[in-house]
Amino acid sequence: MGKKLKNTGLVGLGVIAGIAVSLQFSAMAQKPVEPALPLEELRQLADVYGLIKSDYVEPVEDKKLLTEAIAGMVASLDPHSAYLDKKAYAELREGSQGKFVGLGIEIGQSEEGYIKIVSPIEDSPAYRAGIKAGDLITRLDGTPVKGMSLDDSVKKMRGEPHTKVNLTVLRKGETEPLVFAIAREEIHQKSVKGKLIEPGYAWLRISQFQEPTVDDLAAKIVELYKQDPNIKGLVLDLRNDPGGVLQGAIGVAAAFLPRDSAIVSTNGQLPDSKQIFYGRPEYYALRNDSDALAKLPDAVKKVPMVVLVNTGSASASEIVAGALQDYKRAAIIGTQTFGKGSVQTIRQLTPDTAVKLTTARYYTPNGRSIQAKGISPDLLVDENADGDGLNSLRTREADLDKHLSNDRDQEGAKTNRDELEEQLRVLAMEKQRKPLEYGSGDDFQLAQALNHLKGLPVQLAKTESKLVQVAAPAAKKDLSKK
Repeated sequence: MGKKLKNTGLVGLGVIAGIAVSLQFSAMAQKPVEPALPLEELRQLADVYGLIKSDYVEPVEDKKLLTEAIAGMVASLDPHSAYLDKKAYAELREGSQGKFVGLGIEIGQSEEGYIKIVSPIEDSPAYRAGIKAGDLITRLDGTPVKGMSLDDSVKKMRGEPHTKVNLTVLRKGETEPLVFAIAREEIHQKSVKGKLIEPGYAWLRISQFQEPTVDDLAAKIVELYKQDPNIKGLVLDLRNDPGGVLQGAIGVAAAFLPRDSAIVSTNGQLPDSKQIFYGRPEYYALRNDSDALAKLPDAVKKVPMVVLVNTGSASASEIVAGALQDYKRAAIIGTQTFGKGSVQTIRQLTPDTAVKLTTARYYTPNGRSIQAKGISPDLLVDENADGDGLNSLRTREADLDKHLSNDRDQEGAKTNRDELEEQLRVLAMEKQRKPLEYGSGDDFQLAQALNHLKGLPVQLAKTESKLVQVAAPAAKKDLSKK
């Protein structure tokens, strides 16, 4: 395998970098399943356990061996099934609730290998300490971060409330590194933001689907309509939204569709995995008994819409995009989505541990399977005016080892072509682009979305022609080997 691209994305401390999963927490008592036990294989497992205990170079704790055996068994199934130890289970619950203990910064990886501050969260410890967008973290508690993954850096900045972490920071215009000692606090992260881009046109961004997302979305829409009661077009931005809580996706789609519309369906082995989820409060209300969407102005059901997606749009994002596309409620603009269309159910084992198990696939209202294929945009538009940049090199579900197959359609071609990736990587890095700020004046895809809403020409993607040109020599080489 060739080198893997390190994706640069927005990561809130406390939210694990990468592709989040849509979750269904099942509190229903499950009827015990008692299949015939494979006694011979279990005997071999016991034999290996005994050999490790008696012959390994140093003693190994029973708990470690058994925990790792469980983790390995679950992880062997697919990329999204996992054993959740105490720490992982706590982090998952915190992330779904939109809160975590950390510093309150959104980070990415700089071209130099340092941690780049994309933005401090308002009124967070980092914000109050004077951390600024564009700062580069070079050390965490004295440990160099160069070469450290985003996951590992996030973990080092997490911790117990009121404990401190020291950040060594390079800042443009400063001749010496700056050192900040920042105390960790519980951070409440808003998953929804929005603004009027220009008179008559609104932009709503969802960064992750959390428990408060539906309430936050409703409040933001009401606020925007108070600012301009005559909104003529709305852009729902789901780019780089890795997913999250299923109920959040149902509620967001329901906000723009007629009441009682079918939003998504699931199918798996268990009876409770064969379901259709509708745009009604019982399917999306999590935080209280009231219906947050009841406050919305009637106009939001009919306002012309665009949904922006890219390769980083996954899971719950794809549910929303797929539903709005099937009902022809919105034009989907951007690039092919990630293709994470499987349901993970959390089965609690102890008060502090659980198993996250893939139990079903997701389907759009028209019965399309999202798994390993994703949502194809109605209008394919690159991230930049002259190409899709690093977005085109991101890994998709179909690239993951042991990914669940699409049971209703042919999967998209695997994008994991090492020689092609390396050439495109060089082309993209030569441009030395600064990180894109969604919703800014430099946001090319947003500009094309506004053009579409206004009936103006949209600049479609050049990606396909570039792929053909760069891939042609490799294809010829492969044919000559046969």
